[in-house]
Amino acid sequence: MPGIPNGADGMNGANAACGADSQRGADDVGGVVSRRAFVVTAAAAAGTAALSGPLAGSASAASFGWSDDGSHYVVDTGASLVFKVSKTDGDLTSLVYKGTEYQGYGGKNSQVESGLGASTVTLEQSGPTILISVAHGTLRHYYAARSGENNIYLWTNKADSSVTATRYIVRVRAGLFLNDEPDSYAYTTSTVEASDVFAKSDGQTRSKHYAKRRVIDVDYIGWTTGSVGLWIVRSNHEKASGGPFYRSLLRHQSADGGGLYEILYYGENQTESERFGLQGPYVIAFTDGGAPSSALYHDTLTTPWADSLGISGYVAESGRGRVAGVGLSGRDTAYTYTVGLANSSAQYWGTARASDGYFSASRILPGVYTLTVYKGELAVYSTQTTVSAGATTTLNTIAVPSSNDPSNAAAIWRIGNWDGTPGGFKNADLMTYAHPSDVRASTWTGNVVIGSGTETSAFPCYLWKDVNSGLIVYFKLTAAQAAAAHTLRIGVTTAYANGRPQITVNDWTSSIPSPPAQPSTRSLTVGSYRGNNYTFTYSVPASAWLTDTSQYNVLKINVVSGSGTTGYLSAGTAIDAIDLLA
Repeated sequence: MPGIPNGADGMNGANAACGADSQRGADDVGGVVSRRAFVVTAAAAAGTAALSGPLAGSASAASFGWSDDGSHYVVDTGASLVFKVSKTDGDLTSLVYKGTEYQGYGGKNSQVESGLGASTVTLEQSGPTILISVAHGTLRHYYAARSGENNIYLWTNKADSSVTATRYIVRVRAGLFLNDEPDSYAYTTSTVEASDVFAKSDGQTRSKHYAKRRVIDVDYIGWTTGSVGLWIVRSNHEKASGGPFYRSLLRHQSADGGGLYEILYYGENQTESERFGLQGPYVIAFTDGGAPSSALYHDTLTTPWADSLGISGYVAESGRGRVAGVGLSGRDTAYTYTVGLANSSAQYWGTARASDGYFSASRILPGVYTLTVYKGELAVYSTQTTVSAGATTTLNTIAVPSSNDPSNAAAIWRIGNWDGTPGGFKNADLMTYAHPSDVRASTWTGNVVIGSGTETSAFPCYLWKDVNSGLIVYFKLTAAQAAAAHTLRIGVTTAYANGRPQITVNDWTSSIPSPPAQPSTRSLTVGSYRGNNYTFTYSVPASAWLTDTSQYNVLKINVVSGSGTTGYLSAGTAIDAIDLLA
């Protein structure tokens, strides 16, 4: 055994491989704009003073109304926005703001999925509101315009799986908004994986998947030129799947144009079954360059004007409830705590207040929910709670048991900390917006020495069978520690192709663990470490340790699986924490 370890373990990185799970076309892409506050001046015009809504009164509504050109319903919001909806299939075929057409690239419209096809499309006006309804089989989709607003409110009701996934994409003409962000591939055509991950000439990678943000971090997405802003303000995602930490397509930019997305269910890296029912409103919003009004955000937007419109599946404020918790005790105050509510029909969440753990979630559909407390992204407590229409369910302080947080277990050594993410590990931050082959990534190989002070930052956030399997951790034990058996734990956040760790300690080798349930699609190469948190435990006998306390014990971590291909698409896993318990 070595005295002082140094150098790499002889592992070599591998080039990214092509091929992956089935994907949609090249227009199916993602990204995000950071959350900013923007105050819209409400200078009410005389003709709109009686209107209600987040931006009512912000512009003259003298020309508010609609027409039928034979093929489309044409809606003038009475502000600066005119849009058209096809009477044949419900596509949004024109989006004109201040005289400029924004809709369309590649001959495609803005639409649900990649277009619903033949549909029944109708229009009704109720005073200052115009509602266009689209019926396609069991699916219902809606566009609403409010007099004097530069917004389009959308709802989508997916009743069953007859439509494969649920998204709305706003397709934007080329040249109107340009950027070179992670979700942009306007300046590169070199493919490094499948048909949707690209490399620039400088070695940086770009993809529709590289959004950086989780759902909980996003209020709106879009672009601004400084004088015009085009945004989608997301819905509350109550009928979406994946929880508060899910990552999905948000935005893209290419030479052909751009796309903005509201993803309600996407089959990639899903940890939950699909939910059905009405989702919305989400909002297409134009501004004079600033972010959309915070009055449109999912946690502040109210739509009493839609209560009587007959939207299928619509539940008004009066038919919803609220949950409020006095606080959380037993927290690690170094971490943000999130409280989630979920059942098979809906999901909600709220961030616990840093000072005392107070939390709340509003506008919840009535029902019985599993309430989960997350430290970071790691579930540390769960219970059941009931929500009733028109009422607030008040919960006393929730005490998170010390034993529920694996960080509280006494350890001889620990790499990382238990928070449900690979945060702090080598390349972890970069992997939410870049491919593992990106030139900015540090080498995926190299050994780790306990006591070096760089244990976590030197340990790669991901391990692959064909890239860096066999990574070594060196550590010493005291005589008393070496005289006893110990438990070694490896926490993971997801896995690709059933990749899981098998360990050897000096001359002792563990059995091959069974693979836990994880999403079957790509994850590690498309910007997401989010799967099902799982802890592998290994009972290492006392006979495995070295008796010479001056020598380093050698822990080798191998990735095993009979699935996967090569390189970064070989079987792999994402690391949350590793420790040897006392």
